[in-house]
Parts: sequence; C-alpha cells; structure tokens
Amino acid sequence: MEPFKGNTMEASNFEIVSTRQERIAALAKQAPQMGFTSLNHHIDLAWLHEAYQRTRKDGAVGVDGQTAADYEANLEANLQSLLDRAKSGTYWAPPVRRVHIPKGTADRDTDV
Repeated sequence: MEPFKGNTMEASNFEIVSTRQERIAALAKQAPQMGFTSLNHHIDLAWLHEAYQRTRKDGAVGVDGQTAADYEANLEANLQSLLDRAKSGTYWAPPVRRVHIPKGTADRDTDV
C-alpha cells in the first residue's frame, strides 16, 4: 500500500502537517517565554511521510551509509521504526563525523 504517491491523501497529509506546524508556531508566538518540553504527541506517520517527501534525495549518504533509495525501499517499516523509537525515547541521532577540509591557500597557519 502506497497512499502517499500522487493521490488525494498526499495533499491532505500536507494540509494536516502544515496545520499542526501552524498551531505550534502560534503557541510559540503567544507565549515566547514558555519552552516546549516535548512535541512527540504531534509526530505521527503522516508527519514523517511529509518530512521524508520534503528531504532532498540526491544528497550524500548519511553517516550510516544509507541512501535515500535504500531507505525508500522499505519506507513504511523504516518510518514506523523511527516513530516507535522517537516516541519511546530510544532514538538517538547518530553522531556527525567531523572532517577537516583543507583550504586552497597555503599561507594560512590558523584553523578557522
């Protein structure tokens, strides 16, 4: 079942997610001193599908080595797993690998 590929559910999911984001933004504007402790109750499969649709698929692979095509091959299960881990508090984003990129000018001795 692929409900998010070119049918009416795609538009409705976009509207649902946008409406939720607008509500969160309105709450943040109404009480800027208030901090959100959790937004997990707003996240569901429709939200994750919309987030996946908005990501660039032609970028470099992630630190886990997984391409967008690999992730999409089992998209429903991958998103459900991500949702389960996010809601249970067991999801931790992988660390970002820091890579030094040498600059073209050899006369610089300091790292910026």
